[in-house]
Amino acid sequence: MSHGNGHDNGNGNGNGSLPEYGLLAQYEDVDSIKKAAEKVRDAGYSNWDCHTPFPVHGLDPAMGIRRTRLPYIIMAGGTLGLLTAITMQWWMNAIDYPYIISGKPYWSVPANVPIMFELTVLFSGLTAFFVTLGRCGFPRFHHPLFNSERFAKVTDDKFFLAIEARDPKYDSVGTKELLEATSPTAIESVEDDSKVSGALPKPLVYLLVVAFVAGFVPLGVIATMWYSRSELPRIHPNPNMDFQEKFKTQTYNALFADGRSMRPQEEGTVATNQVRGDNHRYRGLTKDGEWAAGFPKDFVLDEAKMNRGQERYNIYCQPCHGAAGFGQGLVHERATKLKAAKWVQPSSLHQDYLRAQPEGKLFNTITYGIRNMPGYGWAIPVEDRWAIVAYIRALQRSQLADLKDVPEGERGNLR
Repeated sequence: MSHGNGHDNGNGNGNGSLPEYGLLAQYEDVDSIKKAAEKVRDAGYSNWDCHTPFPVHGLDPAMGIRRTRLPYIIMAGGTLGLLTAITMQWWMNAIDYPYIISGKPYWSVPANVPIMFELTVLFSGLTAFFVTLGRCGFPRFHHPLFNSERFAKVTDDKFFLAIEARDPKYDSVGTKELLEATSPTAIESVEDDSKVSGALPKPLVYLLVVAFVAGFVPLGVIATMWYSRSELPRIHPNPNMDFQEKFKTQTYNALFADGRSMRPQEEGTVATNQVRGDNHRYRGLTKDGEWAAGFPKDFVLDEAKMNRGQERYNIYCQPCHGAAGFGQGLVHERATKLKAAKWVQPSSLHQDYLRAQPEGKLFNTITYGIRNMPGYGWAIPVEDRWAIVAYIRALQRSQLADLKDVPEGERGNLR
């Protein structure tokens, strides 16, 4: 066995100038460090630790380390994150800014699961990170064991056991004899330089203070710009797309075959809040602002238009109103099966007030929606909306058809 370069003057000090941190013993393999840890554990020491180049299976029980309580703390942090997400979204969606969407509840668990998951993970991760740092005494930029040149091997292939002098059972002679009995390859006394003044140099302190104060300057400039008025344009440190390169009107652009930057208007384009043409066709209104009866003059109702209306109805209307228009579509059946508390059955198209409604009112309802029904003006072209109105009229008439509505040649086929 070879001993280190430590010396003992009777007070446990390495060289008498600094107090002793403790004794450091070096071992060559895993079995040696585990056996030494068991002896130190059985001797009743409490302020000591093992240092290895890699995790050693079975070292924790050899040291007598109990199961950590960190998982319970992390679980508490994750639970706090979950409750924070639930409370935040409930407040924003159900109290502060209720958003009505087709009779759906203001707040429900499925719609808010992503944020609940994210905040649970975030709070758990932050709790694990900061609690681990705190319990381990980090951040710590220096440790007395770093003064040992031999200890640098701990990140390579050597194993070390250190017993601190602050341990109640520590005795420089008796502790050293205990470590010698564990057959180490070296033992050395380590000085405790942690009490040496570690104050930052004054110039650095001044620099940090100036930097901290200077950090408020941008905030002051922003506040001043926010509340002040000026005839000059604002400063744009990050212009984003405010001053983007672009082709302006009446300029040349080689990208297109006609060499023009301005492109022809797409067919069917209507400016926002403007109607191209008459109100009857695009809004279902007369010149006086009343609901228009009948179809627009340029709308030719034939078999092709009726078939088109049936096709568009089956795509956009049937899921809620049903194939026959009685408000018993698949969406309603699903909501009824789930017993949705706030679900309102879609209107039956065969109600008397709907039969009596002018065609312009039906067109306007399809375009802009009504109550819980959303508008479909963005999805269905104008011509197709009028075709749907024609098909709705056919559905309504089919439920109140009279014998005279059937051609004479086909009346004999009726039961």
